[in-house]
Amino acid sequence: MKMSKGRTITAGMLGVIFSLCLLFIMLVTSVEAVCYWTPGYFEREYEKYDVLSDLPSMTMSDEDGLMAVTEHMMHYLRGDEGYDELQIEAMMDGELRGFFSEREIAHMEDVRVLFVGAQRLRMLSAVICEVSFLVMYLICRRDMPYVLSRSVLLGTGILLLLLGVLAYVLATDFSDAFVTFHHIFFDNDLWILDPRVDMLINIVPEGFFFDTAMRIAAIFGGCVAAVLGLSAFLAVRTRRR
Repeated sequence: MKMSKGRTITAGMLGVIFSLCLLFIMLVTSVEAVCYWTPGYFEREYEKYDVLSDLPSMTMSDEDGLMAVTEHMMHYLRGDEGYDELQIEAMMDGELRGFFSEREIAHMEDVRVLFVGAQRLRMLSAVICEVSFLVMYLICRRDMPYVLSRSVLLGTGILLLLLGVLAYVLATDFSDAFVTFHHIFFDNDLWILDPRVDMLINIVPEGFFFDTAMRIAAIFGGCVAAVLGLSAFLAVRTRRR
């Protein structure tokens, strides 16, 4: 039985919503994969940019050195239990003292809001995906594979156009894009740090952010390619039927 025009439009809209939420889930997960699931990533980046040379006699130690600071910071940003405070003592210039300045702590509180907010939005997106999928199944059970695959192709295409513009901007002038990003997501200038007193800017130079952005883009791009490939296959196969 052929679906009515109204049901077809509704199912298509739900499919686009499903695809956009799915893409957001993959994006946040790609960020998490780089920052939390890649063994030795931070240490390799620190060595690549020789960040220890800009720090007051620190080591890479997991106990009281740079890696201990990094592990604590990443737990804090994700809002993990037991990591409510950013400040951590590290061995610098032969003495154990707080690593972060007050300005850094204030800025990282804002960053933590973004990290935790992204995780919550990912959970909400997962719920929306499930509900959208269920309603679509009830509306167009027989034509579900075809409608869903076409909707995913449309939603992904829309996002890819936007990401293409973003990629062009990043490739053209990453420094300017980096500054613009901070102006968009922060309503203060706490992110402007002084390398003479703020250690954070010394351990994550611009090159680190560029490498991380490219790695996230590669993982996310691979996920999107897989979704596009599967959707295209289903769309062609179900259309023939």
